[in-house]
Amino acid sequence: MKIAIGITGASGSIYADKLISALEPKVDRIYIMLTKAGSQVCAHELASTPESLLYKIVTGKASLDKNSKIKVFSPDNLFAPIASGSSAPDRMVVVPCSMGTLSRIAHGNSGNLIERSADVMMKQRKPLILVPRETPLNSIHLENMLKLSRNQVVILPPVPGFYHQPTSMEDLVDFVTGKILDSLEIEHKLYPRWNEKSI
Repeated sequence: MKIAIGITGASGSIYADKLISALEPKVDRIYIMLTKAGSQVCAHELASTPESLLYKIVTGKASLDKNSKIKVFSPDNLFAPIASGSSAPDRMVVVPCSMGTLSRIAHGNSGNLIERSADVMMKQRKPLILVPRETPLNSIHLENMLKLSRNQVVILPPVPGFYHQPTSMEDLVDFVTGKILDSLEIEHKLYPRWNEKSI
């Protein structure tokens, strides 16, 4: 399975970092695309975890050789294979997804590789998941999300649950990441299912 991950300038880099770590042992290829603002936000938010792979990628310290299953593309590289329906990945997630990116995807305004790849996923009828990290939401945000939802795009706000009685920030991040993996139809054990023991 090939998964594309777009990372934009909204807050929430920790979700992208956790998702990459969870996917790496489970998929054949991970394509990562970061906007300029996304790289800046990642560098700021992940500075306290310099060992994280995403932090190493945005700071140029990652050693990804040609045999690595992780491939990083510039957002300006519209010659990347994932910009074409003939080479579309199996699934795509934009996490975190800024409202600007969400709006441009909703209106078919593809100005960079993330937006173009999302457009490809929609036209190929392949799974696309957007994780918008914005609050509160105005009517334009909601209308754009509804437009995308009506086109089979999954809108997955990073809202943690509490029924599993989280005791740390990691538990909260794992819950949201687990929900993304559920939408990707990838098995995980990042959080316990509701009443799992009674099934």
